[in-house]
Amino acid sequence: MKVKIKKEGKQKTYNLIDSWSDVTLEKWLKVIDIETGSKTKEAEETIAALSDIPKKLVKELSLRDVAIIMEKVSELQSEQDTVLKKVFEIDGIEYAMHPDLSAITLGEYADIESFIKEGIEKNMPELMAVLFRPIKERNGSAYVIDAYDGEITIRAEAMKKMSAEQVQAALFFFFNLGKELLKTLPSYLMERSQEIMKQLQTEILQNDGDGSE
Repeated sequence: MKVKIKKEGKQKTYNLIDSWSDVTLEKWLKVIDIETGSKTKEAEETIAALSDIPKKLVKELSLRDVAIIMEKVSELQSEQDTVLKKVFEIDGIEYAMHPDLSAITLGEYADIESFIKEGIEKNMPELMAVLFRPIKERNGSAYVIDAYDGEITIRAEAMKKMSAEQVQAALFFFFNLGKELLKTLPSYLMERSQEIMKQLQTEILQNDGDGSE
């Protein structure tokens, strides 16, 4: 979306996101982290995060223009694609979700549990780095991903470029699968898993509502 701003008799065009797929995980984290208590400040930070308009110039926008931009952002978020894409590419590398989440290892589950417990917003890239790994072998729609070794620091940085809408789709997918896993997990894990899934659902609902007012 193009935004034309006129200042001192001169008009300049800036870019606002055209769809929610333009929003990376890194940008989305900046948006959901905006809780200043001031609606004007939140609008200022949101527009700055989702456009290339200089923050100094954002402050000079009329309230009418700000309202139009924020309404457009809310509209784009509501139209986001919620279909999970299990395979995507970042910087020439194909990443894919674990082909069988019911077969995740105890180490993977422990790290997922830890990241959720510490706060999804703070650990979103790390959580995605556990769920998605580079494809090392592929035949049509079938694929094999790298084994999980717990070394996710570099991959978590790459995950910041992942589409925010796909992150949300992955969280919903994982939550729904988690409810199914509860039916087969050993009894000593069930109570803790229920707590984790409840917390995950709460975080998802809170994050999905941010920026939509």
